[in-house]
Amino acid sequence: MTLEITGKNIDITPAIRERFEFKFDKLEKLQVPLIKKHIMISKEPSKLFKIEASVSIAGGQLVASAEHEDLFGAITDLYQKLDRQLKKQAHKPNSRRASHSEKPAQAEDTTEYDDEVEFDEV
Repeated sequence: MTLEITGKNIDITPAIRERFEFKFDKLEKLQVPLIKKHIMISKEPSKLFKIEASVSIAGGQLVASAEHEDLFGAITDLYQKLDRQLKKQAHKPNSRRASHSEKPAQAEDTTEYDDEVEFDEV
């Protein structure tokens, strides 16, 4: 699948595109198919690079953003955030919540009571 990269106040160079493709290739090794990948890069007036990514997967959508003074540092931060989200998504069927979603059967109370109970009147 192609990678859509949009730049705001910045030109997308082949080195930037290659870095994103390398990082997303590493993400695809987690056995979760990435359907649509869109990245927005902007250079803020405070000289910070801001990257926002939205990735569509079979179970929903992942969204992450990162800000850093260095563009490649921001790419690494973004990759780490997406990696955590994908790992969580990949291991979700095996998690405790999924395996214990059914309520266990309750044991029936076996205490027997006498039907006839006498009370002393005061």
